Amino acid sequence: MLSQFNFQDLFVLDMANNHQGSVEHGTNIIRSMAEVARKNDARAALKFQFRQLDTFVHPDHRVSTTNKHVPRFLSTELKRPDYQRMLDVIREEGMISICTPFDEESVDVIVDMGFDILKVASCSAKDWPLLEKIASAGLPVIFSTGGLNIGDIDNLVSFMDHRGVDYAIMYCVAIYPTPEAEFHLNQIEYLRSRYPSTTIGWSTHEDPDEAAAVTIAYAKGARMFERHVGVATDEIKLNAYSSTPAQVDKWMETHRHAKALCGGVSPRPVPKAEADSILDLKRGVFAKEPLSAGEVLTRDKVFFAMPATEGQFDSGLWRDGVVLGADVGVNGQLMLADLDIPADPEWSVLKSVIHDVKAMLNEARIPLSSEFSAEFSHHYGMETFREVGATIIDCINREYCKKIIVQLPGQKHPPHYHQRKEESFQVLHGELHVNIDGRERVLRPGDIALVQPGVWHSFWTDTGCIFEEVSTTHYNDDSFYADKKIAQMPRAARKTKVQHWGRFQLASMPVVRLSVVVPTAKESVGG
Repeated sequence: MLSQFNFQDLFVLDMANNHQGSVEHGTNIIRSMAEVARKNDARAALKFQFRQLDTFVHPDHRVSTTNKHVPRFLSTELKRPDYQRMLDVIREEGMISICTPFDEESVDVIVDMGFDILKVASCSAKDWPLLEKIASAGLPVIFSTGGLNIGDIDNLVSFMDHRGVDYAIMYCVAIYPTPEAEFHLNQIEYLRSRYPSTTIGWSTHEDPDEAAAVTIAYAKGARMFERHVGVATDEIKLNAYSSTPAQVDKWMETHRHAKALCGGVSPRPVPKAEADSILDLKRGVFAKEPLSAGEVLTRDKVFFAMPATEGQFDSGLWRDGVVLGADVGVNGQLMLADLDIPADPEWSVLKSVIHDVKAMLNEARIPLSSEFSAEFSHHYGMETFREVGATIIDCINREYCKKIIVQLPGQKHPPHYHQRKEESFQVLHGELHVNIDGRERVLRPGDIALVQPGVWHSFWTDTGCIFEEVSTTHYNDDSFYADKKIAQMPRAARKTKVQHWGRFQLASMPVVRLSVVVPTAKESVGG
């Protein structure tokens, strides 16, 4: 289930019992933390913990107990009107309100008071009667993973999914305080990989002065952060894992710095300052001897030296056969504007495409065996492959057939149908637009489209896409295109097939030259 509540960059400040049973002290904590959040422009939530102590604690343990938690719960007990006063302050300060219920009755109280989010404590993550009550409340939920093995987390994720709960996961180490050896921040990356559509957070109980953890946690992919918070006074001392306002301030500032250092997740644009600094270290191409306009350049007539200048022919672009368009003296720069550079051979388009296709498969974590064939469908010639075409990886072709089809961003596959083959597409990565019998759909990972024999269909992608085609047997003479120019081409003119990636095959393949007009985008994708 896709989250509706935005859990991203949320700081959960857990007051727990640090109010010490005093509404005034609790209010002081809320206002102090709100001030720190505003200073750091942080999206912050203040969290309470609710227990209906009359029924939550066994009667015998209310009188005498060896459990270390019971005396603290009893000595700091507040009633609903007290919490209501503090909840009003949270709203007044513009913070999000969260509450952790430890019993079913507390869930009803939380819902009735109008809290924004429910939190499942680690100790309650297998308390199924309580979880059922929480799931029925209709509020967004955060659950902590302290003490859970991966099977427990899988069960809880499945439980939340089946009940349509809007939830996020808070990776948690429930040791108070948490020693360095128990952080295991790589688990954040593991949980992100296992539950890719779910926000993963980091909640532990480290030394409040620990700053590196939030930096690493953010870099590993945590997008929610939780700490216990409080305010110390002459009479009130904080425990070893609760943070003062000053420590929360440092924590939030460290997070901001980590976020700035990490930047975005899309390919990084190269700023001009960086490009200029690299240019200063590049080797440009210079004339070893006087060169005349019209001269064909060879390696023995030039030398490479730094620095190159903007617009200069550099060593990375060098190839034999370049024709000089202007006279150049000894040691003179060869400028790109003065050169006639021969075009790349047509097959080099496919060679560059292979690099992109491999990268997309790696990004999508789709492994291939060492034995497969790859077919490049270039319906209007190799030179237009990046606009019109697809890379088809043959896996099986018996009574049933399976292919993996890769389309680069912006690629289209023209309208066609099959007389004998029925096929289904299932998207693995990216987004695929399909036009089937005149009806357009957008397919995302997991979505399936059926194409029956005789049905016109086409597909294209803006983002780049990888999808499986599962079909009946494939026949080479069973594709009929709406554009008759394609139908008139010999198969070798619109299909290049290689074994594996064809490293040594592409350069030796004959090129079939054609004179065709590439249709517009509208014509390419029409039904």
